[in-house]
Amino acid sequence: QVQLVESGGGSVQPGGSLRLSCTVSGFTLDYYAIAWFRQAPGKVREEVSCLDSNDGKTIYADSVKGRFTASRDNAKNTVYLQMNSLKPEDSAVYYCATDFASWCGIPAAEYDFWGQGTQVTVSS
Repeated sequence: QVQLVESGGGSVQPGGSLRLSCTVSGFTLDYYAIAWFRQAPGKVREEVSCLDSNDGKTIYADSVKGRFTASRDNAKNTVYLQMNSLKPEDSAVYYCATDFASWCGIPAAEYDFWGQGTQVTVSS
């Protein structure tokens, strides 16, 4: 059974940091791209980052470049999203997802497997 479970969300002040984790089961992480998305109330789901397993590259949305770093530990079947210099506009529910492809650039609507999400709130 395929499962993705996010953790690590919480409330922080602007400028703070959080590290999200996405632990997967039911498949081998090594071969597949994993994307991080976020969705704030009333807004469309936005791709934040994607870790490509085909060429090893990681892509980021312009809104988080230089502040967020995604990484993976295949031995632990876990993907991470280190978020630094957080801003109030980063507040959202964060999800990890896979479509069992090795590449990134897949539209959100085409992802078949999602975690339950973890809430990130940035406020003073």
